Amino acid sequence: MAIWIDADACPRVIRDILYRAAERCQVAVTLVANQAIERPRSHYVTMLQVAAGLDAADQEIVRRVAPGDLVITADIPLAAEAIERQAEVLSPRGEAFTSDNIRERLNLRDFMDTLRGSGLASGGPPPLSGRDRQTFANALDSYLTRTANG
Repeated sequence: MAIWIDADACPRVIRDILYRAAERCQVAVTLVANQAIERPRSHYVTMLQVAAGLDAADQEIVRRVAPGDLVITADIPLAAEAIERQAEVLSPRGEAFTSDNIRERLNLRDFMDTLRGSGLASGGPPPLSGRDRQTFANALDSYLTRTANG
């Protein structure tokens, strides 16, 4: 089991939670990004820097992810591809993307892209809240407990 982080857009506070979990559970955590990301010295935390380019980090995660791995991303298309490869996916807000809900999320993403393209919608998600951090930490703990026992 490994944890892959789509690190270009992953909030630092979420990465910090993942670093602590890597040490506590002795699980490999890999940050994938097109720029270097500060991280602690650890046998369990590594950085994989990819070339700059649209979706380069996403493509590298998809290429390397294995069934049962966990991918941390807010990128819906990446989540869909990881699920197809039988990985589990969590957003930085702790939302689990599954084969049951990913199609709906892709449709909503496409709809919002259309609205933004026509000027009817703007902006992104609200800032990460304390509740979001706790939801993420709980979802991560649930995954780690389940995979350690299963």
